[in-house]
Amino acid sequence: MPYGMYISAAGAQVQSERLRVLANNLANVDTAGFKREKPCSRRDTRKRLSAATTSPGSSSINDSGGGVQFAETVTDFSKGRLRQTDVTTDLAIDGDGFFLVEKDGEQLLTRAGNFRFNASGRLETQQGHAVLATDGKPVMVDPRLKWRVTESGPSSRVTYGPTLALVSPRSLGDLAKSGVNYFLPLAPVAPVAPAERRVQSGYLEASTVVPSVEMMELIETSRAFEANIRMIQNHDQMLGALVNRVLRTA
Repeated sequence: MPYGMYISAAGAQVQSERLRVLANNLANVDTAGFKREKPCSRRDTRKRLSAATTSPGSSSINDSGGGVQFAETVTDFSKGRLRQTDVTTDLAIDGDGFFLVEKDGEQLLTRAGNFRFNASGRLETQQGHAVLATDGKPVMVDPRLKWRVTESGPSSRVTYGPTLALVSPRSLGDLAKSGVNYFLPLAPVAPVAPAERRVQSGYLEASTVVPSVEMMELIETSRAFEANIRMIQNHDQMLGALVNRVLRTA
């Protein structure tokens, strides 16, 4: 493959991945507790340059770059604004930490507090996953009794029920995305200190996606993708013209 076509194809692939990430962000603009993803790319160096068999700046063919490649997506853990819903089972963490839920026997973290009680009085997510208490068991409340969630402090608990588990990882880098707004802890997590527990009932943490910002990046990425596709077409046309000239003179 001609070098220019290879560079353009690599660029188109990176922009295609960026479009996928940005489109997913926009699709979750109204998802409670959603944390936007940032697409990251890096320079694709030649193998000989990476292996230090060729030094940078040597101006040889092995010193030329290989374009760009998609590196990873990074989660932006910025806190979303708290939106009032007046629904008692909607809970929002006003500070650091995550709710602890259980999904298929696996403990996951989330900032999405749009919970509900099932018929047996178990507090669960919209997907039916159990919300855990500090003892690691599901939060259970007798549906026949009145209950409420206090606004702040160590008494942030469901009345007539166990204290909600609020945990925090040692580093946000220890969290791996698992679904739309769940995170899998890759290292042990610690409970949030009692003085730092702040849970508000009747509120939800909104998505951190800003539609105007995402749309601007989406337009920019679309144009970059189209530019790379046009470059591939131009290289293909030039290569075809060159082959035809060679065949005519042969």
